[in-house]
Amino acid sequence: MAQPIRKAAVIGSGVMGSGIAAHLANIGIPSILLDIVLEGEENRSRLSENAVQKLFKQKPAPLAAKQNAALITPGNLEDDLDQLAQADWIIEAVVEQLDVKKSIFELIDVHRKKSSIVSSNTSGISICAMKEGRSEDFKRHFLGTHFFNPPRYLKLLEIIPTNETDPAVTAYMQSFGENVLGKGVVRAKDTPNFIANRVGTFGLLKTMHVMKEMNLSPGEADSVTGPLIGRPKSATFRTLDVVGLDTFIHVAGNVYGQTTGEEREVFRIPEELKQMKEKGWIGAKAGQGFFKKEGKTILELNLKTMEYEERKKMKAASIEAAKQQKGAARWQALLYADDKAGRFLWNIIAPVLLYSAELAGEIADDIVSIDQAMKWGFGWKEGPFEIWDKIGVKRSIERMEAEGRAVPGWVKQLDGAFYQDGRCYDRLSESYKPLPQREKVIELNKHTSIIKENSGARLHDMGDGVALLEFASPNNAIGLDIIQMITASIDEVEKNYKALVIGNRGKNFCVGANLAMILMAAQDDDLWEIDMTVKQFQQAMMKIKYSSKPVVAAPFGMTLGGGTEVCLPAAHIQAAHETYMGLVETGVGLIPGGGGNKELYIRYLNQMADGVNYDLQAVANKVFETIAMAKVSASAAEARGSHFLYQSDGISVNEDHLLYDAKQAALYLAEAGYTAPIRRKIPVTGETGYAALLVGAQSMHASGFISEHDLAIAKKLAWVIAGGNVPFGTEVEEEYLLELEREAFLQLASMPKTQQRMQYMLMKGKPLRN
Repeated sequence: MAQPIRKAAVIGSGVMGSGIAAHLANIGIPSILLDIVLEGEENRSRLSENAVQKLFKQKPAPLAAKQNAALITPGNLEDDLDQLAQADWIIEAVVEQLDVKKSIFELIDVHRKKSSIVSSNTSGISICAMKEGRSEDFKRHFLGTHFFNPPRYLKLLEIIPTNETDPAVTAYMQSFGENVLGKGVVRAKDTPNFIANRVGTFGLLKTMHVMKEMNLSPGEADSVTGPLIGRPKSATFRTLDVVGLDTFIHVAGNVYGQTTGEEREVFRIPEELKQMKEKGWIGAKAGQGFFKKEGKTILELNLKTMEYEERKKMKAASIEAAKQQKGAARWQALLYADDKAGRFLWNIIAPVLLYSAELAGEIADDIVSIDQAMKWGFGWKEGPFEIWDKIGVKRSIERMEAEGRAVPGWVKQLDGAFYQDGRCYDRLSESYKPLPQREKVIELNKHTSIIKENSGARLHDMGDGVALLEFASPNNAIGLDIIQMITASIDEVEKNYKALVIGNRGKNFCVGANLAMILMAAQDDDLWEIDMTVKQFQQAMMKIKYSSKPVVAAPFGMTLGGGTEVCLPAAHIQAAHETYMGLVETGVGLIPGGGGNKELYIRYLNQMADGVNYDLQAVANKVFETIAMAKVSASAAEARGSHFLYQSDGISVNEDHLLYDAKQAALYLAEAGYTAPIRRKIPVTGETGYAALLVGAQSMHASGFISEHDLAIAKKLAWVIAGGNVPFGTEVEEEYLLELEREAFLQLASMPKTQQRMQYMLMKGKPLRN
């Protein structure tokens, strides 16, 4: 049985090694970060110390909170090897050379404690080859753990056991990877580049071959290989720029050196890529690759002339037709279209489907692992076998064979699809087997039933007496439909359930209110409608706060404006590790209207120790600054520092477990005898506080840092936070602060410059500073 991992050691302080150490620190696991001693260097741990310092500057940030760096102890491979005996898990992340890795493992084997787990973060070198010559205890506790870069953000963790790895160690690392590291874990076989890089690199190179054959440009290829087919915005060649051409060539070369025949030829590095590498045009880190930015213009590389020119986009009837479709209909509209886009996509996707089928059994035990690896590692919405089902297995096989493509025999034996009724096809048994279940993953509609719904939200039964309110409007924007469902949900739960969870499985939890609705009403001078909507929103938030049954909010991703306002009054917040919270209304010329100002202020007050004098003005100043500057946390950990979360609120490292964790928190509160909070008056800073709040804003305006309209917004915000025209220290009712807030919101919404800001945000997706 593997021992619990409480302390780790990371060998190699490069981008991956330091990134792994940062991810461990983010989840509270201390580590030592060791690297070589530079010859003649007085500071013998300079490499690892510099690596820790770089964590503060990298983007996206490897650290969820800057203070997490304190959990990383820099050291070196000469003076600090004895510290390996304290580590429960030792991760090797040095240069991709087998002899170097084996020498590191020889050192580790001498200094590690028995039963500590040792793993390599290699992206493709044989795990079995690394263990040669090591002790029996080492071999039993050794395996591959391939993180994807950056480790904090990319979900995939490939685990690669050897034939001598203790099965209990493999099982423990799979559980640890999912439940503690928060990863999507797949078990891969010890083959070149494992699963995701093997299939993904093949697909990228195949895309380049077909692009050249069809005389297309990188921009044209990227315009149809991104979100249109369920891939990230970076599509194909922008992804290569981000990864770095040097890294990609190394990964592709690894497969080229270990395969034969037609497969080997696909992985032969194209001459154009070699030229780009020789010129140093290796991507974003060099300032240019397939694309280069000049001012605000993005240029693309002409691979024939090796000169940059205006970026192109592919145009075809099938593209426009597919945009109106979803799921299988979109795939079929694209891949079976007899135009440029259809031919291009068919000729890059069909080979990937066939390649995945040929490798099934060689790189993984089941097709589910291949699909999950591509979704978690490369950001695909659907894996290759899921895509194959969408385009129609029988129809596609007929076309493939008509074109002379070889289809693996096991695929032809399928009964119509790879996935059917919660089962997937198993090529070894030639039968359908139940899909593997992940206990902590709750899928809406599959694991829940709908109690009631309207156009913007659904109330689900999660079982065990817990209901779940799901926002389902476009972008989960809050409008009257969601507000009404919040009210109805609280009423239903108070009558028939133990607790309520507010959460969903969308792209983001909620990016705020329905701005278009507010703008239209403001432009029509229909302030009565805005007033009614804001008042109903405030009342719904008060129902959440004072519900007799516990309400648990489960935010993740972008949780902005109204999204944060929904969370703040909840009895408990269970946030995903990657939760970006903020009251950002000033960016569109408004202030929070659903009680957000009041609730953030109360959260600051509640974290002051009872019986200890505190500076009420300092609290008001901090809340004012946070809202006026539209500050957004860069993680759930940062949200705690900004008081959007209490220390008692939970953080789920694995976002797939968020709804499960929120349900458990709701049940805990219910079974502990939850009662609604007592209504209390709130001390405010009043007139003198209002004046103090404005000093900084007026100074910034006088210095030209903020506009006249920014100052007007700041005045309204200061008035609300200070509690209006009352003496310092006056205790006021919540309803009084809500009324101030609503009045200020309406006054700002009626201003032409605020309406300009709202319109600009809706059209451009970014704030206007007018």
